[in-house]
Formats: sequence, structure tokens, C-alpha cells
Amino acid sequence: MWPFGGSQHRQICRRKQDERASRIANLPSSYQGPLSSSERSILDAPIDELVQNVQSSSQSPTDILRAYGKAAVKAQAATNCVTEIMFPQAETWISDGSINLKGPLAGIPVSLKDSIIVGGWDASVGYSGKCFKPHGKDGAMVRLLKDAGAVPFVKTALPITLLSFESTNDVWGRCTNPHNKNYSPGGSTGGEGALLAFGGSRIGIGSDVAGSVRAPAHFSGCFSLRCSTGRWPKYGVDTSMPGQEGIPSVFSPMTRTLGDLVYFTKSLIEMMPWKYDQSVHPLAWRQNVYDDFKDKKKLRVGVLRTDGVVDPSPACARALQTTVDALEQQGHECFDLTLPTAPYAPLDALAIASQLLNAEGTRTYTGFFSRGETNDAGATQLSFWMNLPSPLRWLYVKYLRYIRGDAVWSRLLESLHEKSAYENWQLVYQRESFKNVWFDWWTSLSSASGAEVDILLTPPNATPAVPHDGMRDAIASCGYTFLFNLLDYTCGIIPVTKVDGAKDALTKDFVVNNNGVARGAFMHYDAKKMEGLPVGVQVVGRRLEEEKVLAVMERVESALRDAGSVYDLLEVP
Repeated sequence: MWPFGGSQHRQICRRKQDERASRIANLPSSYQGPLSSSERSILDAPIDELVQNVQSSSQSPTDILRAYGKAAVKAQAATNCVTEIMFPQAETWISDGSINLKGPLAGIPVSLKDSIIVGGWDASVGYSGKCFKPHGKDGAMVRLLKDAGAVPFVKTALPITLLSFESTNDVWGRCTNPHNKNYSPGGSTGGEGALLAFGGSRIGIGSDVAGSVRAPAHFSGCFSLRCSTGRWPKYGVDTSMPGQEGIPSVFSPMTRTLGDLVYFTKSLIEMMPWKYDQSVHPLAWRQNVYDDFKDKKKLRVGVLRTDGVVDPSPACARALQTTVDALEQQGHECFDLTLPTAPYAPLDALAIASQLLNAEGTRTYTGFFSRGETNDAGATQLSFWMNLPSPLRWLYVKYLRYIRGDAVWSRLLESLHEKSAYENWQLVYQRESFKNVWFDWWTSLSSASGAEVDILLTPPNATPAVPHDGMRDAIASCGYTFLFNLLDYTCGIIPVTKVDGAKDALTKDFVVNNNGVARGAFMHYDAKKMEGLPVGVQVVGRRLEEEKVLAVMERVESALRDAGSVYDLLEVP
């Protein structure tokens, strides 16, 4: 950390960490010490039950806040997942009427990714240059939450640049996985993943541009929903890449349980978020769609076994097959997908999306760095390839393509350079063509009887969580999530199982795909070291199908439970 110069940067980071430590140390006794039995009952209660108790005045919203505040302090000590501690201010918001205690989320503490703007607080995004610059008023997201009755109480860790499945920066330090401190909790909404999985929060909000609420849910063991653009507010936040719209970042919910994910999503949409944020479509919650898929007798599920770039690891393949078996036992139809071919294959999506996301050559996010500030391990590799002189890039690409026989990695590296406006327009055209082809492809999957495909089921990632700094090697291994950012599909993550050191070990006949993306992804795969890490599946709908995806996620969880495959959440110690 900070190898060369940057004394001011170091001072700011120390001040920020000291400020956090002081706030925790000076919390009232109600936020310190072991959890009482009544506090544990609060932590175990679903949010709809807590809301009813608050609205009926049978339970104090301050007591709920203190229970979750105490659990969040424990989560912070275990994983370094929290950035800003807002408990005393949250108590004031409850008492002074800033929180609508008659709303659908009355009295429910909500954790926020550090980039979300809360009036009076920094949104550092992990950059020292953004520290000690508190915002003057709440952003649209927080105004909406408070009007719904939710109580913002902590902000959570993320990676500098927001372009990693890890969550580390100089300002706040390294966030760790609650299941194994040697592994990442995911990113870029990794602090939320760690906090929710630990039990220090029940609902939270993150953002997703390449898998940033889905990777943490998969890595840490919680639930998330990647909403389509226009369904969830996007303003009232800070970012490392202002102006980037090639692959829009989507703010989306994460929760500890699936029931809470459904209730939270429905509640926020019923608050008519388009009245708070002009980017939101005036699309009401469609209860009839949700009910149709909750009650549908037989679901038709297309199963994506591999994206053709990186085959899933044994752990992720096992979670997928466990889910397929559970659904088939319930009488649902599952069939393996045959995906579109080039130029509309998942590899093409990865190439198009990675270029659109970094069309300006990473100049924007690097422009926020202070002297001596440390970059994320994965983003460092991205910047290196972006700034490699063209002759060297040309030589290395030719070496990969014609000597190593690596058509995948050579193609991706060949395209990693700053784009002109003309080149960017061509990429946007490719993106829109890709969406149209996949729309027609999905429609074509109807059975001979005319039955449509209801949902796709895929791995969320080729592997479970990566060890710290593992994204240096696995930076491009994000195709199972990034594909659906390009398509703007609605996607949900369900934790299914945990890594088994014996069942999930690489066998002698397991062949890693012959390309640099796959080799990077599997460089750190060790089932024995990963034992106990969560493994999930991804449920995918089409654009703006949040109600359907949530309903099917509930059907999937129910099928898994009936099959005896119950994912055990961590309990707060």
C-alpha cells in the first residue's frame, strides 16, 4: 500500500479509518456487547413482520435499529465490511419525523453501498480525493427509502474503481468473506455481501455493471436481484465512471433472505420511484405476473451449462445440477440450451461489453486517483492492457493467437484500447444487434406445443469466491454475469450449497478451457482451501421481468427445500 509518495493521501486514509474507529468506540452501550434474546428475535424476523410491528406500535423502530447496529459492529470486526457508521443520526431521523413510520418499510434498517449519497456524509467510493467532502442533502435513492420508512444506518465497502469482484481500497482497507477471511466477499458491492451474509443487515442496495450485486451474493451467500435499467432509481449516487452509459450501472436490491427480497422490491416499486428519479419507467408492480408464475403448474427452464469461454468449476456445476434435479422432481421441464453462435455468442458479448465499459481507455476512473493511491489488483491489469503501446500489443496478440493458439484471450486483448467516437458508435450498434438476435433466439425456444421458455438457469460465475488479489488473474472471468448486463436482462441469485473439498475437487479428466480467461479463473481454484464457501445459481428473465424472476426464484428455493437441499445462513455470533 502506498509504495511511492502520497503523504497527503496516506494522511487522509488514516484520518478516515480513525474517524470510523472513533465512531464505533464511542457508540452508546446499546450498540455494544453481546446480543440479547430479544435482539436475536429481531434479527430472525422477516421484514414484513417487523414492519407490521412498527406500524402497530408493538415494536420500537429504535430497538430494531439497535439490534442491527450491534450486529453490524460485529460484522465490521469480523470482515471490515462497513465504511460509514450512521446509528446516532439514524435514531435522530426516526425521532424527528425524517422517516415515514407508516410506509411499507417502516422502521427497517437498510445498508447502502458506499457510493450512495446520504446528506451530511461522504460518498468516498474508495478514493481519498472524495473523502471529507460530505454531500449537502440526500440523493433520490435515500429520499425514496426514507419516505418508504426505511432507516439508512451504515454504508458498506467496495473496490476502488468499482471494476472488480473484490472490495479493497486504501481508504477503508480490505473487506473479507465472512465464511473465510482469506477470500473475497465479491465486488463491487462486496461490503453488502459480507454484511448481509454475516447477519449485520437484512436488506441493502448495491449497483451492478458487470455482476456487482450478483458476484457478492454468490461469493458470500445471500440473495440479490439485478434489475433492468429503468426499473430502479439510478440517481443520488457517486461513481468512479461518470458518463459511462455503454453498459449502464443498475442499482439493485440485496437481502439476507428471498422472502425479504420479494417484499423489499415490491415495496420500493409500489412507492412509485419514477416520482423521485426521472430515469425510472412509470411501471407499477405487476402482481398478476408474480401470481401467474407462483402458481404455474409446470415451468419450462433453459439450462446454460457453459458460456463456451470458461466451463464452470465442479462446485458451480454441482450447484447447477442440484437445482435442475430439484426442479425436475417437482415436474418442471429443464433442457440444455444451444446458444447463438458467433458473432452473437457469449464470447462476443464479453468482447463488446468490455470495450463499451472502458471505451475511454480507463481515463475516467484513473483520473480520480491521488498521488500514491493503490489500484485494485484486477483494475491494474485492465489499465495495463489499455495503456500498452500498440506495437507491443500487436506482437503479443499475434503470439497468443498463432503460437499459443488462444483465440479467446487474444481477441479480448486486441480490443482493449481507447475508442474513437466512431468506434464507440459501432460498438453500440453491435450491442443493439446482439440484443435483437437474443430476443429472437429466446422466442424461438418455444416447444413444439408452443410452450415458451419461462426462465434461464445458469452458474453465476465459473468459480466460487476468489482469494484476495485473485482478480489480478481472473479479471476477465465475468462472462456469466456480464452477458446479461449487455442484454439488460433481469437476473436473481440464490445460494444453493457450499464448497465440499472432496466432491468439488478437480478430477484428472477435468480440462480447463484453452484460453487465458479460463486459465486465470482456475488459477486459484482449490476445493480444499475453498471448503465452506457459498455457491449459488443465477435465475435469468428477459428485460423488465422482475416480478417473474422473483416468483420463479421462490419456486426454485421451494424445490430445493423439498429436495432436502437447504442453504444454511450464518448466524451472528
